[in-house]
Amino acid sequence: MTPEAYCQEKAARSGSSFYYSFLFLPPQRRRAITALYAFCREVDDVVDEQLEESVARAKLDWWRSEVERLFQGIPQHPVTRALAPAIQEFNLPREYFLEVIDGMEMDLNYDAYETFKELSLYCHRVASTVGMMAAEIFGYRDRRTLKYAHHLGTAFQLTNILRDVREDWQRGRLYIPLEELERFSVAPESLGRPHTSDAVRALFQHQEARARQYYRQAFAALPDVDRYAQRSGLIMAAIYLNTLDEIARDGFRVLEHRVMLTPLRKFWIAWRTHRHEKRLQRRQTART
Repeated sequence: MTPEAYCQEKAARSGSSFYYSFLFLPPQRRRAITALYAFCREVDDVVDEQLEESVARAKLDWWRSEVERLFQGIPQHPVTRALAPAIQEFNLPREYFLEVIDGMEMDLNYDAYETFKELSLYCHRVASTVGMMAAEIFGYRDRRTLKYAHHLGTAFQLTNILRDVREDWQRGRLYIPLEELERFSVAPESLGRPHTSDAVRALFQHQEARARQYYRQAFAALPDVDRYAQRSGLIMAAIYLNTLDEIARDGFRVLEHRVMLTPLRKFWIAWRTHRHEKRLQRRQTART
């Protein structure tokens, strides 16, 4: 199996919303973003699938060494071999890859966060740095697009946190800030029960509102000149916002069952968003 095929299989097998946004990219950019996504999945799996903490830390250290080998031009892993052309073609910073690994290691260092300020560092490392690398791959002309990508990455992570509260609790992790649990009079252990009280619902509504605020900040920061280039990020945003809509429509019952969009719906949202952005691009071109 070639490195590119390995990354493609990794992305397709995950069923992630990100995969559907890659379908509308030119081949060169699609290969690069798929390799970046595969890298994130690899290091995330180290923490999620490894029960022995010492082994997980050792594997993350191996990935740090592998990033160094990647930037020295001697990568060993199929994912980093697939990434090698991308770091040259799209100017992907070595520091961002290391920050992603540092973010994954935070899952070994912390099982809860006292404040949102503390949580925001985690979001920056595991999501916003990835968003900024994705923006480099998609292409931009205005550097304000990096601010959009940073906010959008945080928005995605906050959406994941709300969607996955139950699953994360079962893994011994809590990403909703403890001070907010206290403010809404929700005991941490209640997040392990399949019941949605009024207090839990209010807490989750607060998480949803903050995620939506980050989406608004992201869209406000995106310059018109870069909208079409960044259409994959907008496709992801459309899928994630539909997920938030479903969570709210369902009464925030994420402790009772997992809210998911079907693959067909994700593809339809991706196609519809791509078509919308293409129309906007045509109108912008006609005006210039």
